[in-house]
Amino acid sequence: MNLAVFAFTRQGQSTARRCAEALSGGGDAVRFFAPQRLADPPWEPAVPPLADFCGPVFQWADAILFVGSCGIAVRAIAPHLRDKRTDPAVLSIDELARCAVPLLSGHIGGANALAVKLAERTGALAAVSTATDVNGRFSADAWAAENGLYIDGIQEAKAVSAAILEGSVPLLSDFPLSGPLPPGLVSGEGGTVGIYITWRRNSPFATTLRLIPPVVRLGIGCRRGTEASAIAALVDEVLAEASIHPAAVAGVSTIDLKKDEPGLLAFCRERNWPLACHSAPELQAVPGTFAASPFVQRVTGADNVCERAAAAGGGQMIVKKAAAHGVTVAAAAEHWEVRFG
Repeated sequence: MNLAVFAFTRQGQSTARRCAEALSGGGDAVRFFAPQRLADPPWEPAVPPLADFCGPVFQWADAILFVGSCGIAVRAIAPHLRDKRTDPAVLSIDELARCAVPLLSGHIGGANALAVKLAERTGALAAVSTATDVNGRFSADAWAAENGLYIDGIQEAKAVSAAILEGSVPLLSDFPLSGPLPPGLVSGEGGTVGIYITWRRNSPFATTLRLIPPVVRLGIGCRRGTEASAIAALVDEVLAEASIHPAAVAGVSTIDLKKDEPGLLAFCRERNWPLACHSAPELQAVPGTFAASPFVQRVTGADNVCERAAAAGGGQMIVKKAAAHGVTVAAAAEHWEVRFG
């Protein structure tokens, strides 16, 4: 987590250091900002006007804590608000650490959880005000964010939250459920508004909130010199035909002979999908039944690249080998469980 902390007085700086220790872990990056007259290292000067200064910080940070009034925080961040899916968590706490207030991105950004964490570790009161939280109901967007799932539709998430406040919402999952359902959810396969935990693009409810874990691994093989566009064309065709949501793709796997293949590397960069490379013996050792090719085995040492690469992480095959224009693509879904609480 990238954490930015603002304080405006000596007392505020003291509280800010305590709060940063409470919120940050060993791998987190923390930056401290204060007025010029208080900006001795490690504090950086926050040059007025504060709203202008906060622009780059807003882009850098995953969470921003203002030690001071809520009004200062609101005026500082207001020009930079864009989308609840990408805006950082923003909190305010008073100088004496009496009340921690999540101001922005309470669920998806995690501001509510950070306020609770801050309260537990400093003795402050966490002033969480979102309706599902204060009513003790399930928050789909908060749960998805905490567990690394893609939220496919902010309007659908709002519809689910509104429905949960009025009663219970059906949940359908392509993955096994571990433990009881939280308050506000019931098992169901259809209805007006519902949640679908899946790697698919399907919509079983009239208004479907799809929550998508990154569990699909693509196995890709290609001839030397294949362009990124040719790889993209076949991948998109496979995803569409198999109804695989792009957000479900965790990454790409191939044989190590292709680790420097320019077109494949460019394709993975464009999609922001990590590339894993396996040796021929590693691929050949993957258990399962695959479409063997003597020619491919002579050239690469493995009788099938794309299917074996897709299943190399232990996933279950969901798309067998598809081939076009010197490219082969397969897909496997890794085991995953839905856990609440």
